[in-house]
Formats: sequence, structure tokens, C-alpha cells
Amino acid sequence: MNVVVVGGGNTGSHLAKILISASHTVRVIEERPAVLEKLTQEISQENVIVGDGSSPVILEKAGIQKAQVLVAVTGSDETNLVITSLGRFEFNVPRVIARINNPKNAWLFTPEMGVDVSLNQSEILASLSAEEMSINDMMTLAKLRRGKYSLVEEKIAPSSPVIGIAIKDMSLPQNCVISGIIRKGEIVLPRGITTLEEGDEVLALVDDNAREQLARFLTRPK
Repeated sequence: MNVVVVGGGNTGSHLAKILISASHTVRVIEERPAVLEKLTQEISQENVIVGDGSSPVILEKAGIQKAQVLVAVTGSDETNLVITSLGRFEFNVPRVIARINNPKNAWLFTPEMGVDVSLNQSEILASLSAEEMSINDMMTLAKLRRGKYSLVEEKIAPSSPVIGIAIKDMSLPQNCVISGIIRKGEIVLPRGITTLEEGDEVLALVDDNAREQLARFLTRPK
């Protein structure tokens, strides 16, 4: 997959390293000298394009014509929106992702501005912090579909009423799917006849309502 990342700061460089390690073709556009010096120490020089990522000429130099994904993660929301608009409407990039720096600008990051996926880091962090404080020990591993669904992990307590019960016989909440079980360090793929044991770590895909219900269901005392 060909990916163009505009913004070589911490987010852009870390993303680039992950993608490169997965054998994707990545070009990172950056123009700030201090950031470029650090960036070229973290990824190969051949992956770095020097210039203004909001310039069509620089985007073309980075191979935007062949890109399947464009990621705009500069520190300026205005710049990110210019980049996403160019990527979508000038170069027809199939997938466009942008970072929101100021939550007040979130309403601008829409498909009409060329954005398929917007990453509002402040909102995500605040939401995750609130969830972790309010729901026992349930851990959020990932957010999906712009936060509509979550992949969560919950450990089965000794007092849980679900111990010894087959998954098919559980009254799980709607919009909740048990997708995996970690048992003594090993992954168990759940089936209808699979029973839960004390100490199991249950992985589940849930929406917000099902998340709270599942936490109570797995941990409430007998």
C-alpha cells in the first residue's frame, strides 16, 4: 500500500515507522529543519520529502498520484484541511485521514472537506479517561468506527456468576460479541459451548450501552 503522511512530528514519524515495518511504501512530507533532522534519524532519508505538504507540487513529488491513503497530521488544522481537500478533490486519493488539533474545529473535518476519518486526540483521550474511571477494571483496547464501538478486555473475578457457564447460555447484552478469551497466556477462540473460567480475560466488541452492561454482567457478585 502506498501512503503519504504530511507532518513528520511525533505522530507522523511513529506512524511511518509502523507502516514501513509492515512493508508499506511510505513518504513523509516535512519542511521544519529541526523536525527533519530528528525524522531522518528515525526513518530512512528515501522516505522523507522536504517541503510544504499543502503544495500540489510537493504532494506530487511524494507520489500522491499513486497513494491509496493520505494522512494529514501537521500541527495546524487549517493546513490539514487544505491537504485533505487537495488529496480528495485534486488527486482522488481513496482514503483521507486527518488529525484535529483544536477540538473546536472538529465540525470542519467532514467528507465535504475531503476527510474520511478525523482523529480528535483531545476528545479520544478525554473519553477514554472518563470510561476507565467509571467502569471497574474494564480496559478499552481500541475504538472503532469513530468511537461508536470499542474492543474491551475484562478479567473474570472469582465471584463472577458467569464462571462455568457456556457462552451460548449467557444473556449477553445486545450489540456485544465475545471475540476472544485469554486463558493462562494463551488465546482461546470462543464457541457457543466454551465456558468461562476464573481469571479468564474476555475480549469483546461492544457499543457504549453494551460496554457498561457487560462490565456489570461479568463482575457482579453472586
